[in-house]
Amino acid sequence: MATVLLVEDDQRVRDALVRALRGLGHVVFPVGTALDALREAAEHEPDLVVLDLGLPDLDGASALRMLRGHSDVPVIVATARGDEPSIVRLLEDGADDYVVKPFSSAQLAARMNALLRRSARGRAGAVDQGELTVGELTISLSQRRASLAGRALELSRREFDLLAYLAAHVGRVVSRRELVEAVWHEHPYVGHDQTIDVHMSWLRRKLGESASRPRYLHTVRGVGLKLVAPE
Repeated sequence: MATVLLVEDDQRVRDALVRALRGLGHVVFPVGTALDALREAAEHEPDLVVLDLGLPDLDGASALRMLRGHSDVPVIVATARGDEPSIVRLLEDGADDYVVKPFSSAQLAARMNALLRRSARGRAGAVDQGELTVGELTISLSQRRASLAGRALELSRREFDLLAYLAAHVGRVVSRRELVEAVWHEHPYVGHDQTIDVHMSWLRRKLGESASRPRYLHTVRGVGLKLVAPE
């Protein structure tokens, strides 16, 4: 059972999804606007958000970015567009997964369950673990915090998991396939390279570096990625 914030402005669709999700044992908070969604997310701190992009008061992508400004709750976006550029933009805005309309309640429930399992494994894997240090980069696995030269890094859940995995294998080239399986807990799929690249770009920005001038995060062309201490 999970607490789910369902953001859908179509009353018929919302009611149908509420019935289906509550029938599966989830606690559901249904809302029809972006502003209500942001208020409910702050008040109830849900385990997962299902966010429709076609909202009457605010573009769903904008609402997603605003939500990401104060929360790393897993988010599944419902979108009418399934082309690769649109999906990459959703990932850049902070979505964890997506469903393309029209979709069934069974499909949504399956994606929710997979995302909730991955989120639970990520939290469990960090319990009672220690601290990783690479150069001036420090990662506390138990507290899920990272800092660079004493400055706290504001990382999303996925960014932290990616950085921690690379730091746990410091100096070793990690393939993209391994990252998808170990960090995303998924089998490699078409488009996973873009997903990793997006998150690596965010991490590099927060570490004060770039792909052309890397310090910690290095791309080994055709092989994978590695994290090393700057010389």
